[in-house]
Amino acid sequence: MAKDSAKKPKQVLLVDDDAEIIESLRLALEAKGLGVLVARDGNQGLAITEREDPDLVILDMMMPKRSGFLVLEKLRRTRENPPRIIMITANEGSRHKAYAEMLGVDDYIRKPFPMDRLMQSVDRLLA
Repeated sequence: MAKDSAKKPKQVLLVDDDAEIIESLRLALEAKGLGVLVARDGNQGLAITEREDPDLVILDMMMPKRSGFLVLEKLRRTRENPPRIIMITANEGSRHKAYAEMLGVDDYIRKPFPMDRLMQSVDRLLA
Protein backbone atom coordinates (compact mmCIF):
# COMPACT_ATOMS: atom_id res chain seq x y z
CA MET A 1 0.00 0.00 0.00
CA ALA A 2 1.40 3.39 -0.98
CA LYS A 3 2.10 5.92 1.72
CA ASP A 4 -0.44 8.75 1.54
CA SER A 5 1.78 11.77 2.14
CA ALA A 6 -1.18 14.16 2.43
CA LYS A 7 -2.54 12.47 5.55
CA LYS A 8 0.53 11.38 7.46
CA PRO A 9 2.69 14.07 9.01
CA LYS A 10 6.39 13.86 8.21
CA GLN A 11 8.28 11.78 10.76
CA VAL A 12 11.45 13.00 12.44
CA LEU A 13 13.58 10.62 14.49
CA LEU A 14 15.62 12.20 17.30
CA VAL A 15 18.64 10.08 18.25
CA ASP A 16 20.25 11.58 21.36
CA ASP A 17 21.10 10.41 24.86
CA ASP A 18 20.44 13.84 26.41
CA ALA A 19 16.87 13.99 27.75
CA GLU A 20 16.79 17.80 27.84
CA ILE A 21 17.81 18.11 24.20
CA ILE A 22 15.26 15.47 23.19
CA GLU A 23 12.51 17.32 25.05
CA SER A 24 13.26 20.78 23.63
CA LEU A 25 13.62 19.41 20.09
CA ARG A 26 10.45 17.37 20.41
CA LEU A 27 8.44 20.44 21.44
CA ALA A 28 9.82 22.54 18.59
CA LEU A 29 9.20 19.82 15.99
CA GLU A 30 5.71 18.97 17.23
CA ALA A 31 4.85 22.69 17.11
CA LYS A 32 5.57 22.44 13.37
CA GLY A 33 3.10 19.57 13.06
CA LEU A 34 5.77 16.90 12.61
CA GLY A 35 5.60 13.40 14.05
CA VAL A 36 8.49 12.76 16.45
CA LEU A 37 10.16 9.44 17.25
CA VAL A 38 12.85 9.15 19.91
CA ALA A 39 15.85 6.87 20.29
CA ARG A 40 18.26 7.10 23.23
CA ASP A 41 21.26 5.48 21.54
CA GLY A 42 22.57 4.61 18.10
CA ASN A 43 21.40 1.00 18.07
CA GLN A 44 17.87 2.03 19.00
CA GLY A 45 18.05 4.72 16.32
CA LEU A 46 18.89 2.15 13.65
CA ALA A 47 16.13 -0.19 14.82
CA ILE A 48 13.51 2.59 14.75
CA THR A 49 14.70 3.74 11.31
CA GLU A 50 14.25 0.20 9.98
CA ARG A 51 10.77 -0.07 11.46
CA GLU A 52 9.37 3.43 10.95
CA ASP A 53 11.29 4.78 7.92
CA PRO A 54 11.40 8.41 9.14
CA ASP A 55 11.75 11.30 6.66
CA LEU A 56 14.50 12.93 8.69
CA VAL A 57 16.93 11.81 11.40
CA ILE A 58 18.46 14.30 13.85
CA LEU A 59 21.49 12.47 15.09
CA ASP A 60 23.80 13.23 18.00
CA MET A 61 27.44 12.37 17.35
CA MET A 62 28.49 11.17 20.81
CA MET A 63 26.22 8.43 22.15
CA PRO A 64 26.41 5.16 24.04
CA LYS A 65 26.45 1.80 22.19
CA ARG A 66 26.91 3.20 18.69
CA SER A 67 28.18 6.66 17.74
CA GLY A 68 26.37 8.97 15.36
CA PHE A 69 29.09 8.32 12.78
CA LEU A 70 28.43 4.58 12.84
CA VAL A 71 24.67 5.16 12.57
CA LEU A 72 25.16 7.59 9.69
CA GLU A 73 27.48 5.21 7.88
CA LYS A 74 25.11 2.25 8.29
CA LEU A 75 22.05 4.23 7.13
CA ARG A 76 23.90 5.49 4.07
CA ARG A 77 25.31 2.06 3.22
CA THR A 78 22.30 -0.17 3.81
CA ARG A 79 19.28 1.90 2.74
CA GLU A 80 18.26 2.40 -0.84
CA ASN A 81 16.47 5.63 0.07
CA PRO A 82 18.10 6.75 3.30
CA PRO A 83 16.39 9.49 5.32
CA ARG A 84 17.80 13.02 5.34
CA ILE A 85 20.21 13.35 8.27
CA ILE A 86 21.19 16.30 10.43
CA MET A 87 24.08 15.61 12.79
CA ILE A 88 24.33 17.66 15.96
CA THR A 89 27.45 17.68 18.08
CA ALA A 90 29.23 19.46 20.89
CA ASN A 91 32.51 18.53 19.22
CA GLU A 92 34.48 21.48 17.85
CA GLY A 93 36.80 19.56 15.51
CA SER A 94 36.59 20.32 11.80
CA ARG A 95 37.86 16.80 11.05
CA HIS A 96 34.58 15.42 12.41
CA LYS A 97 32.57 17.74 10.17
CA ALA A 98 34.61 16.69 7.13
CA TYR A 99 34.11 13.02 8.01
CA ALA A 100 30.35 13.46 8.49
CA GLU A 101 30.14 15.21 5.12
CA MET A 102 32.16 12.44 3.50
CA LEU A 103 29.63 9.94 4.90
CA GLY A 104 26.82 11.96 3.32
CA VAL A 105 25.28 13.95 6.19
CA ASP A 106 22.77 16.57 4.96
CA ASP A 107 23.61 19.15 7.63
CA TYR A 108 26.03 19.41 10.53
CA ILE A 109 25.22 21.69 13.47
CA ARG A 110 27.41 22.37 16.48
CA LYS A 111 25.90 22.58 19.96
CA PRO A 112 24.83 24.82 21.50
CA PHE A 113 22.80 26.06 18.53
CA PRO A 114 19.87 28.46 18.25
CA MET A 115 16.69 26.44 17.79
CA ASP A 116 15.73 28.45 14.71
CA ARG A 117 19.00 27.40 13.02
CA LEU A 118 17.98 23.77 13.43
CA MET A 119 14.36 24.43 12.39
CA GLN A 120 15.53 26.16 9.19
CA SER A 121 17.51 23.06 8.34
CA VAL A 122 14.53 20.80 9.14
CA ASP A 123 12.26 22.91 6.88
CA ARG A 124 14.81 22.86 4.06
CA LEU A 125 15.40 19.11 4.22
CA LEU A 126 11.73 18.19 4.48
CA ALA A 127 10.58 20.62 1.76
